[in-house]
Amino acid sequence: MRVNLQPVLNDANLDANQHSSQRQLAISISAIAENLDRNVPLNLCLILDHSGSMNGRPLENVKKAANQLVDKLNPGDRLSVVVFDHRAKVLIPNQIIQNPEQIKNQINRLSADGGTAIDEGLRLGIEELGKGKKDTISQAFLLTDGENEHGDNNRCLKLAQLAAGYNLTLNTLGFGDNWNQDVLEKIADAGLGTLSYIQKPDQAVHEFSRLFSRMQTVGLTNAYLLFSLMPNIRLAELKPIAQVAPDTIELPVQQEADGRFAIRLGDLMKNAERVILANIYLGQLPEGKQAIANVQVRYDDPSQNQIGLFTANIPVYANVVRVYQPDLDPQVQKSILALAKYRQTQLAETKLQQGDRAGAATMLQTAAKTALQMGDTSAATVLQTSATQLQTGGDLSESDRKKTRIVSKTVLQDNSAK
Repeated sequence: MRVNLQPVLNDANLDANQHSSQRQLAISISAIAENLDRNVPLNLCLILDHSGSMNGRPLENVKKAANQLVDKLNPGDRLSVVVFDHRAKVLIPNQIIQNPEQIKNQINRLSADGGTAIDEGLRLGIEELGKGKKDTISQAFLLTDGENEHGDNNRCLKLAQLAAGYNLTLNTLGFGDNWNQDVLEKIADAGLGTLSYIQKPDQAVHEFSRLFSRMQTVGLTNAYLLFSLMPNIRLAELKPIAQVAPDTIELPVQQEADGRFAIRLGDLMKNAERVILANIYLGQLPEGKQAIANVQVRYDDPSQNQIGLFTANIPVYANVVRVYQPDLDPQVQKSILALAKYRQTQLAETKLQQGDRAGAATMLQTAAKTALQMGDTSAATVLQTSATQLQTGGDLSESDRKKTRIVSKTVLQDNSAK
């Protein structure tokens, strides 16, 4: 397994006469499979809400979805199942799959009752996942249909950050319309997973299967993007780094002992691009081809039982010209639009929380136009529908708000947003 690493500037040309310029550096990263790679066992933890509100079709569909995942696991893969209402318990301790039918029988006996304590479920799930993380691809699927009424949302975020420190990936699934999208998004973002919306009970099987397919394509783990900037070049002070594919996430930046910037990427999927966007400012530079940055990825390769591997250090150049003509890269422009769509939608949500309906509608309309510019028609439809709803004096339902959040973060590959 190796890493494909490609840095590209949104505009490779720079005006030699300008004292200061701004550029977006897009860095595409993916794992490339090689013939000698062995299959790496999966280590999956299901963290399932079985509170009273899950009674009936919701819980039955979740059990069906969980059972199908059990059938998809291969010999040597590991599974644990944690369930929670207002308490949490380990239903299936972390184990190598040996008796799938017995596991499915335990899942099928699950019944709905009680309140909701997400953080307790998350805590136990991380503990179980941690027991099997050596030489595996380790991910959790956390599903809930409600608010964390018996728990602490700040504790959820701290636990998600702890999981990231252990190189565990957290995916969250919101079921129905009454879950807290801010909490589930923060857990998924901190755990570098993905946020999913299960609007109707019968979509549970599809969403679990989609996440499982993504997990199966992971080739490398514990990846960090490392980069250094040349003198006279700096990162933007506010929100300098974001991931824009496959999901949009604002990413924290930390500084290494050697002065380089480090951004945690977590799992890298095979032949599926992770795209990171860095917002940089460049001071005046002399004419000619000038190196402005170096990028490198540090990662673990579980297929070879190797940790702390590095790609080659790749330089990034700008062409500093006396007579400036822009040299725009269309793919990077699309990444810039993806980030703009997300931030415009966030601004709309903030305005709505402040009671500024007109401002929220305007920002949603702007986000819809941005989505159209990047060819994301599914998002444009959802965002414009929400804008029109506000403009005509209506309120956004919980379902509308959740669809809006999901389409702001990613480009949908199916029609599940409709």
